[in-house]
Amino acid sequence: MSDENGTTTFVLAGGCYWCLDAAYRALRGVREVFSCFTGGSTPHPSYEQVCTGATGHAEAVAVTFDERELPADVVLDAFFTMHDPTQLNRQGNDVGTQYRSAMFYADDEQRELFERARDRAAEWWPGEIVTTIEPLGEIYPGPEQHQDFFAKNPTQGYCLAVAVPKVNKVRAAFSEYLR
Repeated sequence: MSDENGTTTFVLAGGCYWCLDAAYRALRGVREVFSCFTGGSTPHPSYEQVCTGATGHAEAVAVTFDERELPADVVLDAFFTMHDPTQLNRQGNDVGTQYRSAMFYADDEQRELFERARDRAAEWWPGEIVTTIEPLGEIYPGPEQHQDFFAKNPTQGYCLAVAVPKVNKVRAAFSEYLR
């Protein structure tokens, strides 16, 4: 699963990508987090188009990490910790298919890892897990100003109200993996 440098990339969607981006950046072994759109049918969508829900794309992050420092299962368990996978096409007040809980696999090995992670999460979440596991298609970059958004805008209202609690939840649950 790892490339020649020992790194792996997972593409995951769980609501607004600002939150996932911020939470993953707190973990040791994460080499890059790239906010992107995937899972839809519109080529090269703009942020504004994705926000309408008409493109089919989800706000996602491509998380590249070094498995020698951060096990794949930890990356996936953190994903299920930082968002509510029982909410269909939404996370809190963010509503629409662009905010769906989804995992986009690059190969059969990733698909199997994702399925096992979803099964683990079902043991600790009450209610049905609605996270989809979809083949990875084209990835389109989110706007440059949305890359590492939390670090650039730590006092922005959404960051304070929504991202900070998610980051804190991951920091508490995975303290042995913090930077």
